[in-house]
Amino acid sequence: MTHRHGHKHAHNHHEHSHGDRGHHSTNYNRAFVLGLLLNGGFVVTELIFGVLANSVALIADAGHNLSDVLGLLLAWIASLLARRQPSARYTYGWRKSSVLAAFLNAVFLLVATGGIIWEAIQRLVHPGEVNGAIVIGVAIVGIAINTGTALMFLSGRKGDLNIRAAFQHMMADAMVSLGVVIAGIAILFTHWLWLDPAVSLIISFAIVFGTWGLLKDSFHLAIDGVPHNIDERAVRTYLSEHSGVAQVHDLHIWSMSTVETALTAHLVIPTGHPGDMFLTQIAQELRDRFGIHHATVQIEVGDSDRPCLLESKCQI
Repeated sequence: MTHRHGHKHAHNHHEHSHGDRGHHSTNYNRAFVLGLLLNGGFVVTELIFGVLANSVALIADAGHNLSDVLGLLLAWIASLLARRQPSARYTYGWRKSSVLAAFLNAVFLLVATGGIIWEAIQRLVHPGEVNGAIVIGVAIVGIAINTGTALMFLSGRKGDLNIRAAFQHMMADAMVSLGVVIAGIAILFTHWLWLDPAVSLIISFAIVFGTWGLLKDSFHLAIDGVPHNIDERAVRTYLSEHSGVAQVHDLHIWSMSTVETALTAHLVIPTGHPGDMFLTQIAQELRDRFGIHHATVQIEVGDSDRPCLLESKCQI
């Protein structure tokens, strides 16, 4: 059995990709710092005025914003950890921390929203007086802060699940603040106190609906599922169609982080190893066609006397 790897080329590309990610992370560092300062200050302001206005929507939104401050902090720490170099102990570095942060952020957001729903239900049963003018003023500031923070993460939300989690947190906050404004205006004109918790419930259910996708996607990557933007069958077909390849087995595709994808595969080529250029070409095309950044390919000749021990365990 001959063992060769397309590792050198993949590693060179990996370093290039890592440098790109570091560049983007520098930009997002500013976004994280500014977002944390703005939202942290707003949490304190919203809590004070929520108590003064006797508004469950403002108080609940302050709690929700606090969870998002923690979520932003978690996402920022993960983005920094993902840039750590591999070591003998952590051979992939800490890249997976960005996936875990995205998953935990989704959980935090759902838990915080659950708290809003519970408090809103209590206020529906026992409504209290609400100062609509204060509610509107504070919530408008919240819309501006949350929307502004979300826009700082707008460009990276599609390519990085960790950034997407931060973006969704901020947009969720903006939605809640918008709902608070609507409730405040309606209360000023109608004096229907139940509108305050009712609007909170509507917005909360919308957030739960939107966050569910983030939770599923991040959990999928956390358990090393094939990224949704990659078709495993297409990759398998691509590898099997190379000249001389009789079989493809032990094919694995997973996310090393929220921005990098890895692949390992065994190719059975009875005529023998085709040379390093063959592996270089495969690694290049896997990157260009499928967005797979770190490819490791093992060549086997299919010796029936010495079969691959993994072949029988990985057939799909």
